[in-house]
Amino acid sequence: MSTPLAVGVAGVGALGYHHARHYRTLPGARLAGVYDARAERAQQVAAELGTTAFPSLDALLDAVEAISIAVPTTHHHPVGMAAIARGRHLLVEKPLAATIAEAEALVTAAERAGVVLVTGHVERFNRAIRSAAPHLSSPRYIEADRVAPFAVRGSDVAVILDLMIHDLDLVLALVHEPVTDVRASGIGILTPSVDIATARIEFASGAVANLTASRLARERVRKLRIFQPSGYFSLDLAAGSGDYLRLRPDAMARLAAGAPDLAALVERVPLEAPEGDALALELANFLAAVRGTEPAAVTGGDGLEALRLADRVLGAMSAAAAAAVR
Repeated sequence: MSTPLAVGVAGVGALGYHHARHYRTLPGARLAGVYDARAERAQQVAAELGTTAFPSLDALLDAVEAISIAVPTTHHHPVGMAAIARGRHLLVEKPLAATIAEAEALVTAAERAGVVLVTGHVERFNRAIRSAAPHLSSPRYIEADRVAPFAVRGSDVAVILDLMIHDLDLVLALVHEPVTDVRASGIGILTPSVDIATARIEFASGAVANLTASRLARERVRKLRIFQPSGYFSLDLAAGSGDYLRLRPDAMARLAAGAPDLAALVERVPLEAPEGDALALELANFLAAVRGTEPAAVTGGDGLEALRLADRVLGAMSAAAAAAVR
């Protein structure tokens, strides 16, 4: 077996901790250490996971070949650029950066340096998405609901960049077409930014996605509904499960003959995929991409496109708000 890759994590808050935890046990990886701007947090995580707490980002970069960047979004660009300058492969948590210009700079720099840059859109590895994937074909209408209780983490950016961007990435991955129109609205309640938002996205073929995101809910909900010519998917991303109701081959004839209800027109298709922690699968894919044994599932370019669409949502929201006060 080849020598394990020395990997590290910059930013070991709630999410970065789990990056470090998984690296500690993933085959082909050696957790070389962690860094956090809060030295006491880095030391706490290092002690728990049996690794090294580095006193600076530079010191961590000296010790690794690849790194997960899970610092606050506003720091993705400087930390990512520092890693690229050292020739380190990097996984940057979503969103790729706080602005399109910063994201473009990261993608360009990584390409020039010849390092692997992936974006941490972990929902691509959700068991519900993986189980539906073999049956997906030309989605025409998508509905996504993603709500969560308020948390300080992520509140430095609009809910579009904090939560909705997961679904923006999924929609782009599902439809594979140019976006022709974006309409959106949203308001801020607890932060100066947007805390609740809805967006309608139209594609060149006429496919439509309606997305809702809120960080002011009492409970967490992550649901995705996908309609395509062959049937309907109802996916619970929180549970990692779902249903596929496929139209029977003779559905139209049955309808014409007076089928009594929907059950007579569709058949339930089992959705199955191997068990697996989504984040662990994402990190394993990152390591494989670094080794060149499989392509990155979510490239830096994919992260950039999701951010560009998020920016269009924010722009549409601003335009709607301006129109409302005229």
